[in-house]
Amino acid sequence: MEVSQTPKITKRPDWLKVRVPSSKNYHDIRGMLKDLNLVTVCQEALCPNIDECWGGGTATFMLMGDTCTRACRFCAVKTGNPKGELDHEEPRKVGHAISQMKLDYVVLTSVDRDDLEDLGSGHFAETIATIKKHNPKMIVECLTPDFNSQKEFIKKVIDSGPEVFAHNIETVERLTPTVRDRRSQYRPSLETLRLAKEIKPSQYTKTSIMLGLGERDGEVIQSLHDLREVGCDVVTFGQYLAPTARHKKFLPIVEYVKPEKFEMFKEEAEKLGFMYVASGPLVRSSYKAGEYFMKGVIENDRIKDKTLKTYPVQ
Repeated sequence: MEVSQTPKITKRPDWLKVRVPSSKNYHDIRGMLKDLNLVTVCQEALCPNIDECWGGGTATFMLMGDTCTRACRFCAVKTGNPKGELDHEEPRKVGHAISQMKLDYVVLTSVDRDDLEDLGSGHFAETIATIKKHNPKMIVECLTPDFNSQKEFIKKVIDSGPEVFAHNIETVERLTPTVRDRRSQYRPSLETLRLAKEIKPSQYTKTSIMLGLGERDGEVIQSLHDLREVGCDVVTFGQYLAPTARHKKFLPIVEYVKPEKFEMFKEEAEKLGFMYVASGPLVRSSYKAGEYFMKGVIENDRIKDKTLKTYPVQ
């Protein structure tokens, strides 16, 4: 296993500096989510765009609690064994929060739940179906675990009606054993994305790659080829930022990638035929610029179809 050397980085460059969250919408949304006992990945992952997104009235909801059964080295979410516990009221609570926030595009993600028989796929599907029942026009993007690349679990989520199925490969193949939990591997992640397309060829699929971990340019380009081979439609690139001092020790930042390099990878991805590419130091997998693009694509699809399906709660 190749492990990156600790970099000699003295300070964060200006292009990575963000404001402290302060908008009224940010504080209102934080209070509402606390009252409903809901978790957002914006908070748990210490996302640098939290004020920008919450200030605009959007959020990415993290389902099935705040404890993950896997321990990826880049992630700020705590690790443990939830012992099968689930909040069965969560689908209703998420639906209520979405209505209060007046969203028309929502992102749902989750911790890994290897402690559950269906790995959490049923809870994902129920939440999506509940949202669709109350608002069939709601555009739902689900950012899921790999579900161990089990087709029946991936199908369960897709059958509930999300417009976008996302699963992140996170990094290039060589660095995956260093960056991710041993159960979260590069090829199985590609297989999860491939199966989503096999189950529903018209399903939009999406993934994200972090830069600054010691990856080589050629490895990133190879990952883009791998993703296109499994039919992935959308890719985002962002700078890896160690969320805590502990993360800086166990998975240090090797490089602050310059904006020009992000633009280069964007151009390479577009040449390969990705439908949409969001690439920049502060871009994250649920970055709202991508949401706006996908919203336009999906609304155009609906106009062409002239139909709106409804999705019963399962």
